Amino acid sequence: MYKNDWRLTNQMNYLQKKTLLNMRFEPFKKGWEHEHCEFCSKRIDSKTIDAYTTEDRYYWICKECFDDFKEMFEWKVKNN
Repeated sequence: MYKNDWRLTNQMNYLQKKTLLNMRFEPFKKGWEHEHCEFCSKRIDSKTIDAYTTEDRYYWICKECFDDFKEMFEWKVKNN
């Protein structure tokens, strides 16, 4: 389905079957103002109220990319 999607690089190596949190943006480190979606590079910041992140809050995924790839990556979601 998405085999030739430009957004797919090597995310399978670190995001396959991960548990994600559905939450408003919180910086990984103090002073960081934003992150970028691991797929499309869309800016995710304090104005972003519906995004997904790994449990350690290191990798972020925008809502659109989450919807596009959730089945392929077999993500589990926890609401935060």
